[in-house]
Amino acid sequence: MAASPASATSPLAPAFSPLYQQIKGLILQSLQSGEWKPGEAIPSELDLAARYRVSQGTVRKAIDELAADNLLLRRQGKGTFVATHAEQQVQYRFLRLMPDAFDAGEPRQATPAERHVIDCKRVRASAEVARALALRAGDGVLQVRRVLSFSGRPTILEDLWLPGAPFKGLTAERLRDNLGPMYALFETEFGVRMVRAEEKIRAVLPDAAQSALLKISRSTPLLSVERVAYTYNDVPMELRRGLYLTDMHHYRNVLS
Repeated sequence: MAASPASATSPLAPAFSPLYQQIKGLILQSLQSGEWKPGEAIPSELDLAARYRVSQGTVRKAIDELAADNLLLRRQGKGTFVATHAEQQVQYRFLRLMPDAFDAGEPRQATPAERHVIDCKRVRASAEVARALALRAGDGVLQVRRVLSFSGRPTILEDLWLPGAPFKGLTAERLRDNLGPMYALFETEFGVRMVRAEEKIRAVLPDAAQSALLKISRSTPLLSVERVAYTYNDVPMELRRGLYLTDMHHYRNVLS
């Protein structure tokens, strides 16, 4: 049976049941505040149980849910760590485009995409961008355009909008110099961790500029994926619109 939580006077104590959900919320607060950084180990279940004055089983259930949400990562014999987009199993979490060979039993794309940053500039948010990022129209945002290629073939054209304040100092040069996942750069350089995303998918035809960048005809069908990515507490931090060439790739999702 779980021990009673600390009194309501303690800022760390859960106030009501379900208890494990309250512990989950408190751990999330520590993640959001940066108490434990991406890639760092969090305290042991025993230490957290003592901290929150609950049973180890209650802490374990909270951690299990956070691990299922890809916010924490268990390592056998080493402990529990804050998940980071630099991890191999996490960095592909938001990349759903797979080579057709993947379904044929061959390995996933072995090498990362070749990235070509076309532009990175400060602009004023349109009404549509402001709405997606919970900003005011006219607020400063960073707009990025890039092409991702596989085996030398342009495959994805992406346009991104990021709120200006959290990403102050981000430039095209920094993006080009970054050899790892973009979301890992956001974590390490700007303290912004993307924890979930919502997407809208539709079939479209490219305009003249898009077809030129992807080196395809304007009659080539593309998969349009519009994503809003959120950090902790459902704060939107990125609007991303991607055009995917799918003649040799497919969009793969696992529903559970």
